[in-house]
Amino acid sequence: MLKELDVNSWVFGRRSSLEGVYDSVSDIVENVRKSGDSALFEYAKKFDRVELESLAVTEDEVEAAYDEVDGHLVENLIEAEARISEFHELQRRNDLWLREIQPGITLGVKTTPLQRVGCYVPGGRASYPSTALMTAVPARVAGVREICACTPPPVNPLTIVAFDIAGVSEIYRAGGAQAIAAMALGTDSIKPVQKIVGPGNVYVTAAKMMLRDHAEIDFPAGPSEIGIIADSSANPEFIAADILAQAEHDPNAACVLVTTDRSLAERVDKEVSKLLLNAPRNEIIEKALAQSGFVIADSMSQAVSFIDEIAPEHLSIQVSDSLSVLNRVRNAGSIFVGPYAPVACGDYASGTNHVLPTAGYSKVYSGLNVDHFCKTSTVQIIDREGLEDIGDIVETLADAEGLHAHAESVRIRRK
Repeated sequence: MLKELDVNSWVFGRRSSLEGVYDSVSDIVENVRKSGDSALFEYAKKFDRVELESLAVTEDEVEAAYDEVDGHLVENLIEAEARISEFHELQRRNDLWLREIQPGITLGVKTTPLQRVGCYVPGGRASYPSTALMTAVPARVAGVREICACTPPPVNPLTIVAFDIAGVSEIYRAGGAQAIAAMALGTDSIKPVQKIVGPGNVYVTAAKMMLRDHAEIDFPAGPSEIGIIADSSANPEFIAADILAQAEHDPNAACVLVTTDRSLAERVDKEVSKLLLNAPRNEIIEKALAQSGFVIADSMSQAVSFIDEIAPEHLSIQVSDSLSVLNRVRNAGSIFVGPYAPVACGDYASGTNHVLPTAGYSKVYSGLNVDHFCKTSTVQIIDREGLEDIGDIVETLADAEGLHAHAESVRIRRK
């Protein structure tokens, strides 16, 4: 079932998957631009098979959602939110820091939260209240005043409750590329946002990439992935369970085992087949496994190189010397170390964020964090003594560049 993969061709295949949807997404974006809310109602009927009466979820509906959701589930959402908040509070920067670099010159950075952001939470095959927490909590911790959210209709009451617990002020029934377009461009019901965050399918990801001139995004976050680096000490049943856990997300999810032990790959394959027999979402898993597999490395150094080339969304390290491998890995969205750290812990309750770059983008992007919801301004406080100290440098360089008014703006103050 698990086939041997070529790293380079697999990576290329993941990255190029967006190209086939750009034309369709462009049509959707243009329709939302022209027709606004009407386009969202149209797409809800076409794609979600739902006749909407309104886009916004009302306060009464939020209250009713709590009555529909089991109290134990609500308690667990509250506990998960607390853990996610605690971890993200550790990421907060000082609103303003200043340091006197030398007499007369003080430099610093002022951090300001964005005013309005949009969170996208997928629907369709499953409900993702955990993603409602993961997208909105860091925004709230950062100090964002207006947090709106879009998710496909019909909206699961559990997701509504999660949005409320996370601090979302506006919830809209809109999914897919059309929801991204609505948040970026604005409609009668949905005010435009400064930034859009959250995962989605290839249509959602393509829309985010196309609309960056209107609203900044977190990063490309498409179908889920896991990379597992393992040696002969690893437990094949644990690895097989981790593979199925990612494969059940989506038919386009992908799982790659990189190991120095071919016999381990064979044992993992047998365990995958065994676990698949009783997996409730086995049809989705089988499709994902068709684009998953294993890579055999000659050494642990080569295995790390392969992982860095793959740059997986999630990386599981299951080797005897795990900290050594952790120190050498450069490219991964979120890293899970040891046999007792399944990715599912990060999905729900450890506190780290599960909204992560996919398709190799962890080479250049970080997973969702508080910094995504802030911007910074540099600050300089310079008195007469400080200006005297650097004045000659500024005047000389400005004159050399032919920007004489620049030089004069310093010179006039030094007279």
